[in-house]
Amino acid sequence: MPATVIEEPPGITAIFSDGTDCTRWVNSMVHGEKVSTRNPVLARELLHGLADLVHPHGDVDQESTLAGYLTGIRAFTNGLAELGFTGGASQLTRGRLAAHWMSGKHRPVQEGRARAMLRRLDDLHGLLSPDVRELVDGRRFVSNRRRDRNFMQPYSETEWSRLTEVCRSAVKESYAAHRLAVKTAGSGQDPRRGGWTDENLLWLYAQLGPVEAAPFATWSSDHPSGLPRVRFPWRPSWEAAKLFPTVNTMLGYRLLFGIYTGIVPDGLDDLGLGGVDWAGDQTVLLDYVKGRTAEESRTLTSRATRLLQQWTDHTSLSRRFAPPQVRDALWVRYIAAARGPWITGPAADETVRQWVADQGLKGDNGEPLALNMHRIRTTYDSLRDRRAWSGGRRATMDPNRSPQVEGDHYLGADTPTQRALVDEIIAEAQNDMLRKAQAPVVLSGEDVAELVRDYPQKVAALGLDDGALAELVGGSRDVFTAACGDQLSGLHGPKGKPCPARPWVCLLCPLALFTPRHLPNLLRLRSFFARQWDQMTQAEFMGVFGRYDQRLNEILAPDTHFTSKALLAAAAQVTENDAELPLRPEEGTR
Repeated sequence: MPATVIEEPPGITAIFSDGTDCTRWVNSMVHGEKVSTRNPVLARELLHGLADLVHPHGDVDQESTLAGYLTGIRAFTNGLAELGFTGGASQLTRGRLAAHWMSGKHRPVQEGRARAMLRRLDDLHGLLSPDVRELVDGRRFVSNRRRDRNFMQPYSETEWSRLTEVCRSAVKESYAAHRLAVKTAGSGQDPRRGGWTDENLLWLYAQLGPVEAAPFATWSSDHPSGLPRVRFPWRPSWEAAKLFPTVNTMLGYRLLFGIYTGIVPDGLDDLGLGGVDWAGDQTVLLDYVKGRTAEESRTLTSRATRLLQQWTDHTSLSRRFAPPQVRDALWVRYIAAARGPWITGPAADETVRQWVADQGLKGDNGEPLALNMHRIRTTYDSLRDRRAWSGGRRATMDPNRSPQVEGDHYLGADTPTQRALVDEIIAEAQNDMLRKAQAPVVLSGEDVAELVRDYPQKVAALGLDDGALAELVGGSRDVFTAACGDQLSGLHGPKGKPCPARPWVCLLCPLALFTPRHLPNLLRLRSFFARQWDQMTQAEFMGVFGRYDQRLNEILAPDTHFTSKALLAAAAQVTENDAELPLRPEEGTR
């Protein structure tokens, strides 16, 4: 279970999709004061409902969200206690609940969380009476209308343009200064022989890293410069910043990278070099953790890729001197005055405000721009949504035009470029439909001759020689579900890189070949689909797994491709648990 209830004292232990875990108690310290529930019986019952709301069964997937639910438990139980109710969920009455929620002493989010926990508790144990459950499922007493919420608004076009230009200028200037400093350091020499010059000081930093003068305290007092040996002679931090990026340099890159990609801040903060997968010189497949939905992947645009390449070059010298435990963090930087002094996490709010002031970045109201990282994602999505119908190369419909006008003026394009784009869209759609309609390639044995005899067109399409065909049938090219004709073809990811598709995607892939040795894994996949069907609604299951489940039933139909005896023998190897499949944490079942 992702979450476990602690009975005494009442609390909960949860494991989230990103691998983190936490233990929280209903009775705890908040802002230095102890807060507790006055009804521990009901609090424990609500904890059982909360445990089943933790990912993947529910939406609770962060410690802060879990803490909010515990606050809701205290507010709900204490509010009922003020009305004289200290019993369990089975003793709740419609009047008690209505009196509590109509009192107006709680926020809409607390009412929503209490209703969610009561609903899940009743689903699991059936403790609520029918009239109470009807009230819990009904409308909220406190308004939670969308028009009453304060949504984060995107930046205006002028603010977005200024922010982008400031970030680009900051990145360009800092990188130019860095390259000049590296070149200058290459022409320097040991200051004990050549004296304290700019070139020699940069040479010293490039050799020993961003350090103060302590290592040089043992120098002889009569070195050629004649300068004191206790400290560097001038501007050590300022000179070091040219070679080793500081927080101000990092902010420019990080903000511009968010502008180019729209990735939310919690995915950027902990990003490391291990999550950057270079697919050639011009393409990057980025794996990062998004706080509310777990691991995600993104193929970066060319300008985001170039920016990432520039940042890794800008920080290559820093990584030589950084400690091993922080060397692979993407946003590593050196801050001489900080405790550490190597920093990898997000910049402090005060640092961001100071950076905005130093750059002279203003909002439309003339005040310093209120820089909020999440607004960058909001603005990116807003602009992308508009680009989708006003000039994008894959645009289909402008909401300001009727389908007739759109078809007459755009699908009936006259220029060669427009016709080529329309033909490309049509061809891609037709290829997708053809791939889905193709019958699966299934061999009842493991014989190359059988493959060549039964699927001549398939063999011709794969373009494999005799040795490669033998590898395909013999097991050398096996993935979890099937044998793959070419894992580097790029059907589901960048060309030239191993296919990143999930195991069930192979069921509809034209490169897949199914043989008797794959039966155990195919049956494990069928068992996984059955468990997903139990915990998902019909619409959700069909939208995610429907096509793959239908293809799997076609492959495993008794006495169609495989004998019933072979199916039974393979089924004996299936234990029906998630450990049998290569799943990500968020894909697991109960």
